[in-house]
Amino acid sequence: MHRTFFSYSFGCRVNEAEKQLIDRTLLDAGFSWDEKKPTFYIINSCAVTGKAEREVRQHVYQIRKKFPETKIIATGCSATLWMKNNALLKEVDYWIDNRKKLSIHELLISLSKQQSKDATKKYSDKFINAGRMIVKIQDGCDWSCSYCIVPLLRQPVKSEKISDIIKLIRNNKLPISEVVLTAINTRLFGRETGETLTQLLNMILVRTKIERVSFGSIHPSSITPEFLIWYKKNKDNPRFVHFFHIPVQSGSDTVLKRMNRRYTTRKILNTLEQLHHVDPHALIATDVIVGFPGETEKEFQETYEFLKKSPISKFHVFRYSPRLGTVAINLLNELTYQVKKERSKKLIELSERKMKITT
Repeated sequence: MHRTFFSYSFGCRVNEAEKQLIDRTLLDAGFSWDEKKPTFYIINSCAVTGKAEREVRQHVYQIRKKFPETKIIATGCSATLWMKNNALLKEVDYWIDNRKKLSIHELLISLSKQQSKDATKKYSDKFINAGRMIVKIQDGCDWSCSYCIVPLLRQPVKSEKISDIIKLIRNNKLPISEVVLTAINTRLFGRETGETLTQLLNMILVRTKIERVSFGSIHPSSITPEFLIWYKKNKDNPRFVHFFHIPVQSGSDTVLKRMNRRYTTRKILNTLEQLHHVDPHALIATDVIVGFPGETEKEFQETYEFLKKSPISKFHVFRYSPRLGTVAINLLNELTYQVKKERSKKLIELSERKMKITT
């Protein structure tokens, strides 16, 4: 059997970082990248919303139709969820849950024999082609936000050691100009190792020659006084990208409480304003959920006004999606699709206006 593969990742940057790591491991093991007729097709799935699950299913059906002889391997959050619920798709040949995801190469090696040469020359990836290496620095979350299913599908909280992250970056053989640091929850980075985000950033700047370093997303609670002091000292360093994606989720205190986000709008606005004060030119983006169960017109307006007056310029707007196994699915007063659609439109329009002013 030929040792060729293709991989596709849905969802967050953590998924993309894992995909890149799987790809590199397979290439090092002698597999070749093949977009036209791969022996193995790896799907790294997402389950953050119902829409995400539907997109994964549709992709599986399309790939099975396009490559009838290809072995499909499904992993990631949707795959793990479907394995838990015994809702497997017959089109998938092999299922691997999140905890065994990074051992996919062992399965593929056991299924094939023939060696392949010059594999890395055939590799193509949208982030690699853009010169970006996505590096996972932490996995797992114990915050238990009421709407989020991810902690149920990911491994327990675990941080990568700074020394291992540096080694991964320095050993990279592909043409990379930027490292994007990503995590399930950056606030938890270093909890087990006693290390911090600022220590990690310092080590990357000192011990690697990478041209740029950035965050895929950073938790609001990671913007600590220590981080702000570090950023003030380093904001003029051209190697640090002045972009912060900080998921706020809501600008209403009562909604935040139902979400179990553990901060108030006053606290998060103060954090955002401090960051903006340190660097008025930094671009700040966020995630916001509309139509959370019971969200009143007053609560939505509070979110609108919060986002309007905050230094946040770009919003990624998500309509609330019920997730089995989460606390929020038991909350009353689920909003209609039309209400969610109208509120999403208002926030998207606000974001577009703010982005025009920023740019």
